[in-house]
Amino acid sequence: MKRLHFPMLMLMLPAAVQASTLYKCSDDSGAVLYTNQKTPKKHCVVLSHSPMSAPAQSATPGTGATRQRASATPTPSDFPRVSGNEQKSRDNDRKAILDKELATETQGADKARKALQEAGTQPGDKLQALRDTLALHERNIDALKKEIGNLR
Repeated sequence: MKRLHFPMLMLMLPAAVQASTLYKCSDDSGAVLYTNQKTPKKHCVVLSHSPMSAPAQSATPGTGATRQRASATPTPSDFPRVSGNEQKSRDNDRKAILDKELATETQGADKARKALQEAGTQPGDKLQALRDTLALHERNIDALKKEIGNLR
């Protein structure tokens, strides 16, 4: 039986979010397909169903236009509430965790740079592996900096 791997499913999520229904379909050979359209000749099971929401309209100054909520579903009255101080504490904890991860990735990138410089004339596969490791650390550093920049 073939399985759809997690990264592939993540690529499909934006399409699934726009769709009102998400199906998991499989054919006679066991191949699995995640789709927003029920496929004939395949056994399909509904994974999720949600009403389509209208896209948000941005307010234009001076036109009197209002901004619609992205979701028409109101927050339930029994939804847990967090005090402002508690949320601020959580945000501070999150920032501390991100800062620690950034420091770890920076150290990893420095070690990878040093190993790459020391390798100098190693076989191509070894150099490529070191370059890939360095590139991974640099991408992680960029993503962490972006995430830290998005904090309130």
